[in-house]
Amino acid sequence: MNEEESMPLIGDRFPEMEVNTTHGTISLPNEYAGKWFILFSHPGDFTPVCTTEFYAFQKRYDQFRDLNTELIGLSIDQVHSHLKWAEWIEDNLGEKIEFPIIADGMGEVGNTLGLIHHTGSTATVRAVFIVDPESTIRAILYYPAELGRNMDEFVRMIKGFQMAEKEGVAIPANWPENELIDDEVIMPPAGSEEMIEKRKEQEDRGEISCYDWWLCHK
Repeated sequence: MNEEESMPLIGDRFPEMEVNTTHGTISLPNEYAGKWFILFSHPGDFTPVCTTEFYAFQKRYDQFRDLNTELIGLSIDQVHSHLKWAEWIEDNLGEKIEFPIIADGMGEVGNTLGLIHHTGSTATVRAVFIVDPESTIRAILYYPAELGRNMDEFVRMIKGFQMAEKEGVAIPANWPENELIDDEVIMPPAGSEEMIEKRKEQEDRGEISCYDWWLCHK
């Protein structure tokens, strides 16, 4: 990347761009306005780890769509390579890849999003951008080439983001199977003496549970 350029960060609006995909030209992030979307890059088509990832993403595609979430893949391979690889996956593994795959042959998208390693490699790294319905980047994750991603974690993250927004709460570790509070969620920390007393009253009424006034859950 150019030194003057900087990759987008969590909380930034996803950059506007026109991308060439297996579903034709798509305008991002406008194509998914009002929806969540997960953009994930992979080092290359016809590679073992990436093949297992695409198969796993497709197996969960209905789960993502039920959560108002779309998927879009990306690598520097050309559209014809993506199409042939998707055809191979369907013919040999029995899963039709239904989501689009960006063909970033010139590396423009990869450079904009920080997906091309600075060492001079032309392959995109294994990265994930989770973007909300307002086109705000909510999470960015990077993985080494040898480690495949856990798609169930992305399902969990979308559910967690949606729960946090709906209820105005925070999500504990390993939710919904947290070791301390199971599938419950964390109340925002009390910010005043008045709020501390209110939390105590809520606990007395059985509305919430607390380890202390700053660690309450429901």
